[in-house]
Amino acid sequence: MVTKQKRPVIIGVTGGSSSGKTTVSRAILQRLLGHSISIIQQDSYYKDQAEMSMADRKKVNYDHPDAFDNDLLVDQLQRLLNYETIEKPVYDYSQFTRSNKTERQEPTDVIILEGILTLNDSRLRDLMDIKVFVDTDDDIRLIRRIQRDTEERGRSLDSIIQQYLGTVRPMYQQFVEPSKRYADIIIPRGGKNNVAIDLLATKIKAILGTDDEGPLLAE
Repeated sequence: MVTKQKRPVIIGVTGGSSSGKTTVSRAILQRLLGHSISIIQQDSYYKDQAEMSMADRKKVNYDHPDAFDNDLLVDQLQRLLNYETIEKPVYDYSQFTRSNKTERQEPTDVIILEGILTLNDSRLRDLMDIKVFVDTDDDIRLIRRIQRDTEERGRSLDSIIQQYLGTVRPMYQQFVEPSKRYADIIIPRGGKNNVAIDLLATKIKAILGTDDEGPLLAE
């Protein structure tokens, strides 16, 4: 008889803005097809700012730990660890605040938690089984950010550069880069580092007690 995991496995994936965190997370997911796995983005847990004016919302430092509702994130992760379904918040980048909508997130055996500050909060680190830092050169990250924010988030080039120089870069140096010391695995070159991603996927399978054929019998 196949038995359910005693608790889900949480993989924390962090790194600077546009370092390739999402690419790495999706690559892990692809290597674990057939397994019960989900990706949760820390960006979904930006604080609700509906009561603030648009002008004030734009002044918020979104790369500072205080911008995130980690109390809610920790609470919902703990519920997922108990195999409970949650209503995950949805963040609206165009409005700089949380949407009125939520997304139902079913529990899975593997949870990838991806975001710039996932290793910054000790409460989140304590929930993780594996902690990953995606390490990508600053110039590559800036170019990727410009492409993403102009194409996907409707931002102007001027606003992107101002935000990068004003908050993104200094917050990376103050909070994100120092969290590298907590990582179990550092992945240079992001999603192009197939060797590191393959090794990570193999480790996750070992924790799950599976092989390439799928779940093994347990207990």
